[in-house]
This record gives sequence, structure tokens and C-alpha cells, in this order.
Amino acid sequence: MTTTAAQSRTAHSHPYDYAELPRLMGLMTGDEKHGPAATSTLDVLWVLYDRVLRVGPERTSDPGRDRFLLSKGHGPMAYYAVLAAKGFLPVEWLPGFGSYDSPLGHHPDRVLVPGAEIGSGSLGHGLPIAVGTALGLRAQGLDGPAVWVLVGDAELDEGSNHEAIAFAGPAGLDRLHAVVVDNSSASHARPGGIAARFEAAGWSTVTVDGRDHAALYSAFTAPHSGRPHVVVARVEPKDD
Repeated sequence: MTTTAAQSRTAHSHPYDYAELPRLMGLMTGDEKHGPAATSTLDVLWVLYDRVLRVGPERTSDPGRDRFLLSKGHGPMAYYAVLAAKGFLPVEWLPGFGSYDSPLGHHPDRVLVPGAEIGSGSLGHGLPIAVGTALGLRAQGLDGPAVWVLVGDAELDEGSNHEAIAFAGPAGLDRLHAVVVDNSSASHARPGGIAARFEAAGWSTVTVDGRDHAALYSAFTAPHSGRPHVVVARVEPKDD
């Protein structure tokens, strides 16, 4: 039986809502927090987990679940806060963030963090892994699960991402979705903007305000038959 996004949300309803995310993030203290990297992703993560992804604490081993890959893993506090808000992990874990005996490291570990699909943090790895995940699901005949990957704009300085972009379009990986959170931290400019690079490789693209939940939801759910889809979510520059 196929579980709809609405049914999945009902199945793992939890008392925490978006308004409480800043408090949950505030529980995580210590050095090496990469605060701007985390806060830039907060709204994207919330809209995905609250309204789009067919995932839940009870579905972490379900072959039919959607896959979410956090490529931008070097600032995971927003990710941990959203996972806690949705019941994947106990809120009591958050204050221990980054300590030697905490499962919540400075980069997520898929073995230690419930709901994490990959260990991440090294720039440029997530999108290629997402391409491989989409290919693997296709090879198994699993055409229901969507694959989502959240990438930072600075990661696009890494050549491995461009190989993944160039492959995914012609391969017609229409279950593959990328979200590029653009906080103007990339070193190299791209003529025409970030979306133009994906468009050139045959991707469906939408560029939106990364703080506007309605716009994000509309972009995330836009039809893109036969093509992978990327949403470029623009947020305030990193140094603001």
C-alpha cells in the first residue's frame, strides 16, 4: 500500500512545530557550530520534513520511503533540530551535540543518527551519492521513492558535483531532487546563476526565496516529468 505524505505526517505527529525550532537549535552549544551553515537550511529542512518527504521514525528501514541526503553536513544543527521535532531522535540528545560521547557529531553519522541516510560533511559528496541512490532504486524496480539531496552553493565549487549534474539529466533520473541553499558563499560565479548550470544538463529548475514556506512547497512539488529537478533556495548572504 502506498502511503501518502499526509498519511505519513499523521502517523508520526509530534508536539513540536516550526516556532520551536530556534529553541531546539539553541540547546546545541559548543565550538565548531558552523551557525550560518545551519540556519541557512532551516526553512528548507522544515518544509521538506513537514510537508513533502514520505518518511517517519517508524519507516527508517522501509524500502518504499523517500531518501533525504544532507550533503551540507558540516552545519547539522538545523537538521538535528528538525529530526528531533519529528520524533526521529530524543530532544534530550541535543544539549550533548558535539561531545565525545554524543551520537550527534559535527558531521552526521548514519550509523548513530536515526533517520540519517548518509554520513556527510565533506563538500561535494552528497549529490553524486544521490545520483547513485536514484540509479540503485531504479535498478531494483522501486519507482515510488523520491531521492532528495540538500547541497550548499559552495559545494558547487567541487568538480564531482558537475559530473553528477551532467550525468543525471541525460539519464532521466526523474526521482532525483536537489535543493541548493544559496547563501552567496561560493567562490566561483556562474554565468546565468546556479540554475543555469542545471538547465544546461537537462534538469527542471526553480529558483525561490529560501525563507518562504509556500514558495518552497510549490517549488518542491512542481511537476518535472522525465527529468531530475533542482530548487535553488536563496537566503541571506552568509556574512549578513
